[in-house]
Amino acid sequence: MQDWFDSLLVLLALPRFGLSTLFVAAFISATLVPVGSEPALYGLLRLNPDLFWSAIFVASVGNTLGGAVDWWMGYGAHQVVDKYGRSRAHTKAIDWLRRLGPRACLLAWLPVVGDPLCAVAGWLRLPFWPCVAYMAIGKFLRYLLMTAALLYVFPATR
Repeated sequence: MQDWFDSLLVLLALPRFGLSTLFVAAFISATLVPVGSEPALYGLLRLNPDLFWSAIFVASVGNTLGGAVDWWMGYGAHQVVDKYGRSRAHTKAIDWLRRLGPRACLLAWLPVVGDPLCAVAGWLRLPFWPCVAYMAIGKFLRYLLMTAALLYVFPATR
């Protein structure tokens, strides 16, 4: 069983499969499903260091598209009554997001709050393309800095 699993991981890390696998992992991790794409990115780059910029780009695009799906989910959810709509914390958060506007989507890279932030931006009907642009910037910088730090701390041993 372990040999089969190891061979599957090696197969998925091949450049012809690795980038598409990374894209799917990054896309899914940006939706409200609690999955991280950083281990997939790090593993791909440990096995294929020459794919650094391609992998960063693919992960950023996949994660940004997942954030865009969150935005659309929030936009559609605006039709549903929010049972916590009158709480003080909710009102403060909504006011803060309205004040910041699409720039708040720079924080879409944050764990736990980043993905719901994209959905709330859609719920508030903040402009779609500026939100996506800010999401892309934040997510790209997160992948770049986190991956560079991981590769620096845990260098490949060849």
